[in-house]
Amino acid sequence: MSKKLVAYFSASGTTARAAKDLAKAAGADLYEIKPAVPYTRADLNWQDKSSRSSVEMKDKSSRPALADTSANIAEYDTVFVGFPIWWYVAPTIINSFLEAYDFSDKKIVLFATSGGSGFGKAVAGLQSSAPGATIVEGALLNGRLNEAKLKAFADKY
Repeated sequence: MSKKLVAYFSASGTTARAAKDLAKAAGADLYEIKPAVPYTRADLNWQDKSSRSSVEMKDKSSRPALADTSANIAEYDTVFVGFPIWWYVAPTIINSFLEAYDFSDKKIVLFATSGGSGFGKAVAGLQSSAPGATIVEGALLNGRLNEAKLKAFADKY
């Protein structure tokens, strides 16, 4: 049996709720990916082209600093990585997280929350940040989450 971690970035709390439910259903450990400088409401205003999130997402090389890198990734075989979908991909802080650790021979299963869009090119946008890892598109975990369905999802990996 493999050891699992649910690592997540949540800008508004929605992804945090999904991650906590998934970790409970999967019997996995939980780790929050936190930016060194927390995002404000103004930073997250996607309609403002000069907001922090808009600027970061426009620059594919943007790597927001992490508050810490204390996740013991070496302990895990499977890492579920959750995030809100921004501009049809993962926020660039997810690249920061992946690049901070060695994910060689690990399975990374993506999960996301979204107001309406799908994963888009999230897998492609993250693959180069975790060389040697297998990254798979997991599921959108929006709304009320059924524990049995979450357990079934986690058990696939």
